[in-house]
Amino acid sequence: MRQMAIYGKGGIGKSTVSANLAAFFAESGLRTWYIGCDPKSDGSMTLLHGRKIPTFLEQMKDEEGEVVFSGFKGVNCVETGGPLAGVGCAGRGIIVAVQRLARDHFRQEDDVLIYDVPGDVVCGGFAMPIREKFANEVYIVTSGEYLALYAANNIARGLANLGVPLGGLICNSREVNNEEEAVEEYARRIGSRLIGFVPRSAVVRECENQGMTVIECAPNDPQADAYRQLGRAILANDQMSVPVPMEPDDIRALLREFG
Repeated sequence: MRQMAIYGKGGIGKSTVSANLAAFFAESGLRTWYIGCDPKSDGSMTLLHGRKIPTFLEQMKDEEGEVVFSGFKGVNCVETGGPLAGVGCAGRGIIVAVQRLARDHFRQEDDVLIYDVPGDVVCGGFAMPIREKFANEVYIVTSGEYLALYAANNIARGLANLGVPLGGLICNSREVNNEEEAVEEYARRIGSRLIGFVPRSAVVRECENQGMTVIECAPNDPQADAYRQLGRAILANDQMSVPVPMEPDDIRALLREFG
């Protein structure tokens, strides 16, 4: 089973990318899991027609509680959950849920598993999927903006500290100057590559307002094809390497090079 963790700065569109990838994999006939690791527990909603499902931690209290919910084309959706806002460690839900899911629910015949992981640092419970080898490939969602690349670089630093290979960067466009070229060059300099470029499109917001992924809501739109192209590139990917992060000032210099 392909087990991938997708990281990125808050607000960069990581959950949108993750959900559309899950929808594409399922559309392609693959048995797919989506594991939402954000305490907000909202990443799976577009796979479930806007429905917010109970979290794994909530359902653990009830022996009869359902923890896996079927979404678009049969995607198995789980939200790990976490503590109340401001209380406890959000990583606890990931640790407990992943261990139980691996023991009781994941099967050899499953094809693809996506961990949608919040934050711009790989630490504590949020490192659980890769630290404990539940995920064997990592992708970072970024844009050509400095703060997004700074966050991506922090994630790359965490991967380097853990000795975990990076499968590539996904540029979720913010339409800044020479964005694709800048992110591609950043990826090259840290020893990785740009595996996909997702253009910015109003159709994403329109579909999310309907409680659906673009793959489901607007399957013939060019934006859906962009997610499909990204999904195909990931499925074909066999180039992974431990990244070598840059210094923050060098990131600024790189962006100045690209205007």
